[in-house]
Amino acid sequence: MIPKGKLIIIGGAINTGSFAETQFGLPENMNFFERGILKRITTESVKDVESRFEIITTASLMPEKVGEEYTKAYAQLDVHNLGVLNITNREEANADENYERIKAAEVIIFTGGDQLRLSSIFGGTKIHQLLLEKYKNESVVIAGTSAGAAASSKNMIYQGSSKDALLKGEVKITGGLGFIDDVIVDTHFVQRGRIGRLLYATASNPGILGIGLGEDTGLFISEGHIMEAIGSGMVILVDGRHMTDTNLTDVEMGQPVSIKNAVVHVMCDGDVYDLADHSLVIHHPKVVPIGS
Repeated sequence: MIPKGKLIIIGGAINTGSFAETQFGLPENMNFFERGILKRITTESVKDVESRFEIITTASLMPEKVGEEYTKAYAQLDVHNLGVLNITNREEANADENYERIKAAEVIIFTGGDQLRLSSIFGGTKIHQLLLEKYKNESVVIAGTSAGAAASSKNMIYQGSSKDALLKGEVKITGGLGFIDDVIVDTHFVQRGRIGRLLYATASNPGILGIGLGEDTGLFISEGHIMEAIGSGMVILVDGRHMTDTNLTDVEMGQPVSIKNAVVHVMCDGDVYDLADHSLVIHHPKVVPIGS
């Protein structure tokens, strides 16, 4: 079944660093508007600036501040029909009042922070089931930044250092919110050197596509399988389907893992990858001569 909803996953705090994850406050000049990612979320919604937005700050260590920043950013885009939901436990994720707010929303955005909070608080709740139903049956836009992006898939990386990622057992994987199958998403990808995490994840399950999102970069996913790169940075794809060998099951915990023949793609703004047939079409912008 082709979902009617649209999914937008973004690799991190847009352009200026991981504002939603840091415990030391927010960068002063957050550039939410670089290459129009927040604008794209708006224009893809059913009523554009008139759509009802709900910002879910559950993952963040600073929910009030993050909510304020999103409210200010969207006000500059002339979006004012917006609410902030800081759901902090499973009881609140099953509460009728919060359920009705999500039911009425046409755009739902999960902010950054700790993706394990999202899966453990929302997983299996009334709101989680509602979100899955809305994504399948309604023209809703569900977006996630950083942790919100990582939690969007059925499989989710929640722990693992970049430098030790290719040691057996270092990368921890659990279930996400399940809006999209057959992929696993990692964020702040280029800036934090997380290629090892995706290589390990795809080596352990070669049937899934690893997606590494750079900061200020994302994927706009329509029909459940058409993925368009958006933003100013890069999206790295790791395809393990053609992997011919690995020693993952042979080495002891904590030992390095070997991988043979993993395929890597790099996407930039405008490139399109089709999950259905695993094809990549690279966008070739026209170069305008200087002075023309």
